[in-house]
Amino acid sequence: MSAPSARHRPSGLAFALGSALAFGGSGVFARPLLDAGMDSLHVTWLRVAGAALLLLPVAAAHWRVARRRPLLVLAYGVFPMAGVQALYFAAVARIPVGIALLIEFLGPVLVLLWLRVVRRTLVSPAAVVGVVLAVAGLGLLLEVWAGMRLDAIGVALALGAAAAQATFFLLGDSMGEDTDPLAVIAFGSLVATVLLGALARPWTIPWGLLADPVPLGGLHVPGWAPALWLGLVCTAVAYFAGVSAIRRLSPQVAGAVAYLEVVTAIVLAWVLLGEALTPVQILGAAVIVTGAFIAQTAVPGAPAPPSDVRRADATASP
Repeated sequence: MSAPSARHRPSGLAFALGSALAFGGSGVFARPLLDAGMDSLHVTWLRVAGAALLLLPVAAAHWRVARRRPLLVLAYGVFPMAGVQALYFAAVARIPVGIALLIEFLGPVLVLLWLRVVRRTLVSPAAVVGVVLAVAGLGLLLEVWAGMRLDAIGVALALGAAAAQATFFLLGDSMGEDTDPLAVIAFGSLVATVLLGALARPWTIPWGLLADPVPLGGLHVPGWAPALWLGLVCTAVAYFAGVSAIRRLSPQVAGAVAYLEVVTAIVLAWVLLGEALTPVQILGAAVIVTGAFIAQTAVPGAPAPPSDVRRADATASP
């Protein structure tokens, strides 16, 4: 097995931003299907099943990954891919959407607690400040004070979604150089498709809706188009970019940058769906961006290549 990849801030931040953009578009591209009458669990299943179908050639080409790392593949499918979405939708059925989303995005905070309490790892103060700012900004962005009647079971389900989200960052960081992240995502999506299929019962999906035109950003597109985007970009590309970011940054820092997903979602909803931001939400978005920027500065730069080190030593020699 080769040595773990070095942390590299520029490329890691680029992947993190790409992941946030891809993940953030999921709600916007799911909305036309939901408005057309499709159940949210059906849309979720279509999302992971579409990713599984698109990544099936990857799974076939890297079948040894499932044999060599079966627990990793199973955990990835159960927690980050199936667990987050199933628990989140169950929470939304009991508590307001904004509060459920805020609780779910406590996942990076749980990562910090895991690293500090369980692994006894020193956590960068900048990463802590960044996550705290991101949580505060998310609260402003979602205006969570507008309705606080909470159901205990709903809160527990949302906390479960946060824990499942935390495993996304921790599992991504645990992948070695000998493990292709896209292969893990391919097998994870297959596992999630089976698990969510038991809940969604895909034979009850109104498949005819995928052939009907649905409105999106002032245009009318066939229903299969947003469904394809959900599977390809919002799932396959998003998870791959997210794992790549974690391996180049760190779980806690990539988690802070992931809050940009919410900013992306709201901006896309404003541009494509006409959902305008309030002044408080704009302030929240600015706080989130600030927190993510502070957190990512905690990542050490990539070590200099040996040739550069030798050149620097030669220059410093008398």
